[in-house]
Order: sequence, then C-alpha cells, then structure tokens
Amino acid sequence: MNHTATVTPELVLQPLPLRDILPWALFAGLLALLAIYFVGAEQGATSLISGRYVHEFVHDGRHLLGFPCH
Repeated sequence: MNHTATVTPELVLQPLPLRDILPWALFAGLLALLAIYFVGAEQGATSLISGRYVHEFVHDGRHLLGFPCH
C-alpha cells in the first residue's frame, strides 16, 4: 500500500488599501446617482434630455422602484 501526504497551501488574506478601493467606490457611486436620476427624475421640468425617450425607456423600472410618473 502506497501512502502519500498531500500538502495544502496556507491561505493568507491581505487587506486591500483604501487608496485602491476609493476610485472604484466613487465611480460606482456616481453611476448609482446617475441611474437614480434617470429612473426617478428625468421628466418634465428637471429633464436634461428633451423628448420622452428616456422616460419611456425607464418607465417600468420607475414603477418597480416606486417613483410616481403619471
């Protein structure tokens, strides 16, 4: 009978420095704010884009998130 030993490498977790995470967190926050604006406020007097194309594109998401639109 042949017995062999298996060695598993030790897992060492290294913390991520804040300077590596911060740019991505700011970028994700900016994208989230833009998404909330376009879903929640892009219509009527606050509209940045003329026409109803953006409103119709996000219409179902607007209702799903509870934003009134009509």
